[in-house]
Amino acid sequence: MSEEKLYAVKNDEGKYLDIDLPIWWDDKAGSAFKRIDLAFRWAKKYDGHVVTLIEEPKKVVLSEKQAEIVEDAHNDKLPACYISSKSDDEELLMNAYVNGYTVAKEKKYNVKVPHTEGWHFQKYSSASKLGPRNNWKPFPAKDIDSNMSKGLFLFTEAEIEHYGLQDCEKEEVTDDEQ
Repeated sequence: MSEEKLYAVKNDEGKYLDIDLPIWWDDKAGSAFKRIDLAFRWAKKYDGHVVTLIEEPKKVVLSEKQAEIVEDAHNDKLPACYISSKSDDEELLMNAYVNGYTVAKEKKYNVKVPHTEGWHFQKYSSASKLGPRNNWKPFPAKDIDSNMSKGLFLFTEAEIEHYGLQDCEKEEVTDDEQ
């Protein structure tokens, strides 16, 4: 948030002054002033008072795990204590608690696994039990049909590490491709 302040002129009815017309508006904001002395002159001329306009603080970007901690803190009697007991990023999470947050989307990648020509490497999950006796098994590309989830072939950084695919060539997938 910048240190510069903006000012507006408001009347006793809660309407804002638009100096271009000049007219009082109740359904939209009026003129904003960078200098308080100008705002006071207009306020005096039109029998209003000066108010400071406050910028909305920017929301913090959190991981899913951090967002869960902040959500759980809202249900705790001592939110600050809860946050400090669950994370080392106290300042970040308290800022998110007070000002709001958004959850960052994890980057996903298509991974090119060597020695699997004609085969796709697939994550093992309940949705990918394709082999006999529910053993995980890659399957030929020709067996992929339109009903299969494309998400089975996308990997996060953590999954790439989990499956030992760090040395494989990877290609980031954009939101359009997911």
